[in-house]
Amino acid sequence: MKKGICLLLVMISLSSLAQSSKKSANQPDNRFAGLDTTFTRVLKEWKTAGFAVAVVEKNKVVWSKGYGYRDLENKLPVTPNTQFAIGSCTKAFTSTLIGMLNKDGKLVYDKPVRDYLPELKFFNDELNDKVTLRDMMCHRTGLPRHDYSWYLFTTASRDSIMQRIPYMEPSAGLREKWQYNNYMFFLQGMVAEKLTGKSWEENVKERIFTPLGMTNSNFSVKDIAKNAEGAFGYEVRKDSLVKKMDYYDINAMGPAGSINSTVMDMSKWVMAWINGGKADGKEIIPTGYLNEAISGQMIVASGLPDSEIPDVQFSNYGFGWMMCSYRGHYRVEHGGNIDGFSASTCFFPSDSIGIIVLSNQNGSAVPGIVRNYISDRLLKEKYVDWSSINRKKVDKAKKAMDDAKKSSTSNRKPNAPMTHPIKDYEGVYANKGYGSFTIVVKNDSVFVMLKDKSLWLNHFHYDVFDGWLVDKKDGIDTVNQEATKFQFKMNLSGEIESALVQLEPSVKPLEFTRSVKEIEVKKDDLSKYVGDYELGGMVAKFYLKGEKTLYLFVPGQPEYELSPIEKDRFALKILSGYYVKFSVNDKGEVTDVTFQQPNGNFKATRKK
Repeated sequence: MKKGICLLLVMISLSSLAQSSKKSANQPDNRFAGLDTTFTRVLKEWKTAGFAVAVVEKNKVVWSKGYGYRDLENKLPVTPNTQFAIGSCTKAFTSTLIGMLNKDGKLVYDKPVRDYLPELKFFNDELNDKVTLRDMMCHRTGLPRHDYSWYLFTTASRDSIMQRIPYMEPSAGLREKWQYNNYMFFLQGMVAEKLTGKSWEENVKERIFTPLGMTNSNFSVKDIAKNAEGAFGYEVRKDSLVKKMDYYDINAMGPAGSINSTVMDMSKWVMAWINGGKADGKEIIPTGYLNEAISGQMIVASGLPDSEIPDVQFSNYGFGWMMCSYRGHYRVEHGGNIDGFSASTCFFPSDSIGIIVLSNQNGSAVPGIVRNYISDRLLKEKYVDWSSINRKKVDKAKKAMDDAKKSSTSNRKPNAPMTHPIKDYEGVYANKGYGSFTIVVKNDSVFVMLKDKSLWLNHFHYDVFDGWLVDKKDGIDTVNQEATKFQFKMNLSGEIESALVQLEPSVKPLEFTRSVKEIEVKKDDLSKYVGDYELGGMVAKFYLKGEKTLYLFVPGQPEYELSPIEKDRFALKILSGYYVKFSVNDKGEVTDVTFQQPNGNFKATRKK
């Protein structure tokens, strides 16, 4: 289930030689001599489909090339004009809009964000009263990622996405520690939309793309698919199999990571940062914002030197950028990952150098490896075999994972049966902070059905199941993915009422409440239930609202909306385990109703 979320890129075995860009961007430069050989080796070692790279110095592109293929099946080469999804490299564009609005006098970084977006609500009053735009821009709100909420439960509605946030539990105190959160960048986009009356996409295009001349950049998977040089995304399975991936439509989460671009377009963006926010002498990125954006606003981690690489130190976050000391040079960088693509955008402000690497490999180390090889050349640092260092780290992590699996013992209780027949687990399960899924039984197998994905549930013990992601092409792989546990709970009536699922590891399991799927009932059929029923000295009233909704009112209680779930049987929508069952005689007349409750059944006779 965790395979394939939020930050992704892939690999493939290639023998292709590098594809050169236009001669005008590739004047002879000895600093790049021999890199074709190095990067062709990187392609092979990491089984990468392809990548493009561009290097800027001061106010010009000094080198750019494409390697491998944008379309592996048809052997179409990557060039500097190949378009890739850049993932979270989008974030700096979104925060720049906030910087522009600050310069325009429309907002202040350190005022509560709800001053500008009053419809926004958080999990508790402290967050409602105190979370600022600065907190959101540097990932210090106390909220963990909650990424499955947008990645699995997709929607095109930004309002719908925002309505989930009040139900997302924080895992730390406000400003207590750095926790990466895509939702906080989505919200910055919403603030920009609110204050300008224009969509986030319109704002980025009008205020950034157009002034910088970024004419080969867009915001949708539909656009990259139509682009003359749009790349396909790939992933590596079982360490050697390269598979094409479907584009992932980020939809409402666009401000956190939906931009598609080329290394040539991204070069214009990076040159603006290197040159104090200016392009052709005109300020595009406000100077005051730029200085804060690439200064440490929050400590990401301890950032201690590695024994193998002692001259890469500290780890801070600004506004949509990460900072570190790379071999004695101040580096500003951000990575990006989304299904089938990986990216790295970086620059060295004091050295006036920038490097962009875009790849069509899922969850890939390649952009960072290529970036470091080039950095060492430009900064005149001693050669380091970054590919081998990263391979050792990946292999070490994989071995540790394999060893953990071998040494672990299962807590499975053998021969512990389910408490219910398999069909009783069917239904719609909903969580307000995430969304809903449907559980269905097909040929004695249980599946979790989401909008774009599905999981197979394999019984573990009692009412606990392992959830395995189903690949549309290759089926179910229980070896190379980690199962997600689903624990079902009963109500007092002995019915399945909810499922607990650990979708965000830093907080307690999320509860998805079950409702039985409604059946269609015509208005004329509903009308026969309308009337008064005597119940223990009281009168229960059943009546219609609108065309197809039956309601119940009992004196001293709120009115209850009823959901038809079986012939003559309805569920009370807001009360789990509560139902009403009508009795109908041979003439089709309703004679009485039975209230089915956890504490017993109560019969009420219809008044004539």
